[in-house]
Amino acid sequence: MEKTIEILIYVHIFFGGIGLAAGIGSVIAKKGSTLHKNMGKFFSVGMIASSLLSLPISRMPNHENLFLFLIGLFTIYMVLSGNRALKYRTKTKAEMIDRIISGSMFVFSFLMVALGSYHLGTDLYQGILYLLFGGFGLFFTIIDFRFYGNPGKTRSAYLVSHIRKMVGAFIASVTAFLVAGLGLVHLLFWILPSVIGTVYIVFWRRKVQGKTVAGRA
Repeated sequence: MEKTIEILIYVHIFFGGIGLAAGIGSVIAKKGSTLHKNMGKFFSVGMIASSLLSLPISRMPNHENLFLFLIGLFTIYMVLSGNRALKYRTKTKAEMIDRIISGSMFVFSFLMVALGSYHLGTDLYQGILYLLFGGFGLFFTIIDFRFYGNPGKTRSAYLVSHIRKMVGAFIASVTAFLVAGLGLVHLLFWILPSVIGTVYIVFWRRKVQGKTVAGRA
């Protein structure tokens, strides 16, 4: 059993590495270019495959880790909904599959917040992590349902949603590399990528929305 788990971990790391490298390429490449789109596809495949593998690994004997299981679900949600956001460039009505994806993540995020509140009294480190990522999950899913209420409200809404989700998934890959890959388990390395990523998301959201306003003028 342990040998099987070891193989799964190596495959998980392999796909995670592909996702991280492609994510860096996607961030550097010019937005909307062929390179950016191709890097985005490799990033999506790498992150989905790596996260799917993390689900059974985190539930196997001697490797049980509920937090990593939930983070795997969080990453899958970010990549799936981030890619599906591009479909709303032309769609004006939300599809049921998107509501299901976001609704499921809302439930898991609520669970993370509840676990975080519980762990604050017994394990502050674990409690903060649950609250941080659970809070992000609730924030993203609430915005999702506001978006689904009127997908065509602004010309840039779909693009802002895409950027927010894909950068969020990239944050997860960077965090995994720092914490699991390099062994930097200090709370700082869990939080810092999220802080930097949030600043990056705000920058691009303003830039995209600014172009939309200018384009209408």
